[in-house]
Amino acid sequence: MVRIRDLNWMQLEAFLRGDDRIVLPVGSTEQHAYLSLEIDNILAERASVEAAEPLGIPVLPVLPFGVNGFTAYPGSPTLRESTLVALLSDVVDSLAGQGFARILVVNGHGGNTEAGRVWAQGRADKAVHWHELWEGRPDKIAASIDPDYDHASWSENFPWTRLPEVAIPAERKPPVVWPENGNPAAWREALGDGSFGGLYQRSSEDENRIWDAAVLAIRDRLEDWASPRG
Repeated sequence: MVRIRDLNWMQLEAFLRGDDRIVLPVGSTEQHAYLSLEIDNILAERASVEAAEPLGIPVLPVLPFGVNGFTAYPGSPTLRESTLVALLSDVVDSLAGQGFARILVVNGHGGNTEAGRVWAQGRADKAVHWHELWEGRPDKIAASIDPDYDHASWSENFPWTRLPEVAIPAERKPPVVWPENGNPAAWREALGDGSFGGLYQRSSEDENRIWDAAVLAIRDRLEDWASPRG
């Protein structure tokens, strides 16, 4: 059991006597065309759990809101960057006060990246590592399979992000022509169904290749992080 929803505080305190690592998934609730509004949350949390399970490292609930430009779509609330940083700071400061000295933030949403990285790198205690879910090997594998991939395309389409009884289009969507006026209403008009373009779905083999790489990258970060106590 690594999800802290499956633990009580006494069990977590016992864990802290021998280890000071914990994982904090971060996502966003926003439109993803025909897929779940919670894709970024689902993927960040699930990948964190699969990566941490063999190591016995606890995983916090995902922070479900982030910085996005999709507010013209129902169910897509956004945070200001300052709000995101304040939220992250409050959570991490609380964890650090409890004895967690190695906190891996696994980010599943690109809109959080810039502010989150600056925040993590600027912390004097160096207790936080910021990890992008798709960066590195997963991104390279996706590009080698089909370079036409992006938001709400096949690269985010997994059994756990699809919705029952929702048909996925079979055709390839042309790349979106981005408007010069980048407000939410203009984004919605340009995006239509919400996908940035490309195929909506590929084979389970392709899905597994990028998913397995993403999970392994998180596990590698956790395993390679030297203990500050040592």
